[in-house]
Amino acid sequence: MEPRQEASGTPTPAVSQDAAEKILDVMTLKEKIGQVLMIGVPATGSSAADRSTIATHELGNFFLKGRSRGGTAATKSVVKGIESVIAKSLSVDVKAFVATDQEGGSVQVLKGAGFSTLPAALTQGGWATATLRERATGWGKELAKTGINVNLAPVADTVPSATFAPSNAPIGYWKREYGYDPQTVSAASLAFSDGMHAAGVDPVIKHFPGLGRVTKNTDTAKNVTDTKTTRNDAALRPFKDGIAAGNDWIMVSNAYYSKIDAKNIAPFSSTIMRGMLREDLGFDGIVVSDDMCDAVQLDPWAYGTRALNFFEAGGTMMLCVDAAKVPGIAKALHAKASEDPAFARIIDSAALHVLRAKDN
Repeated sequence: MEPRQEASGTPTPAVSQDAAEKILDVMTLKEKIGQVLMIGVPATGSSAADRSTIATHELGNFFLKGRSRGGTAATKSVVKGIESVIAKSLSVDVKAFVATDQEGGSVQVLKGAGFSTLPAALTQGGWATATLRERATGWGKELAKTGINVNLAPVADTVPSATFAPSNAPIGYWKREYGYDPQTVSAASLAFSDGMHAAGVDPVIKHFPGLGRVTKNTDTAKNVTDTKTTRNDAALRPFKDGIAAGNDWIMVSNAYYSKIDAKNIAPFSSTIMRGMLREDLGFDGIVVSDDMCDAVQLDPWAYGTRALNFFEAGGTMMLCVDAAKVPGIAKALHAKASEDPAFARIIDSAALHVLRAKDN
């Protein structure tokens, strides 16, 4: 690139590329797509088919799913094995995002020797924030010891009351909420996030713009709709505060929000991902989906359509816990990006967000 000439004739330096841009420039389209997908593999160990999918489609991120009681040593072995496959399949040296779901209570993927037993978020929310931060740091160090660098937690959803909680199938029923008002949830989710960061693990604030007011669970039901949350809702405070604190990851829910975008589920909504997250809240990190492969809420759409809709609406990384569905998704994205320059730029932008986060 030649230096620009100002009107005075004095040359000004060309805009320099950052490290992530340089990596993006030498990546193939397949590798770029691999950076914006996260595949699910069993926490107890990947199969030969899983590893083949990762290598064939040059995937750059994986999620340990299910439940394991193997402890830190066994988990580290699982992680290293998959990381080796990723390293061998890529033409560039880019670390993998290795994620799991270690919230506490009923949602704790990893247990066994070396892993603490985490209480439910409702219990955590009753602790002093300094206590929660300290304990989350310890939990994060347990994850980091195994090579995990992303935790799909904390839950920042506000359930409106203790009486409603049992009817709130995705969150309150399981005591996944930190409390019943945005201030309490914000303070606790920030403390949890701070602890994870201190341990070198990226927390993922979820499930934007909130699942605390629905009754059905998007994992097990269709047409799950929040009829109350607005674009400037007070219940958005935990997400807003988390973004202001510098968190790099937000997970978007799979629900409809009739007062925000009645026509589109959140991962298909440009209003929610571009309008609310990017514009209203100034978020510049990774917008990751909730699982978009096994969730019943997404049954009406083909897998490739789900992926295209998500990225066209402004998503950054698509989570698919069913590894068998990933090849079709990757192929659909590749076909669209190969024939549509505008969509190719969308993939480039998403991949650049991921690469910049990996470079931090």
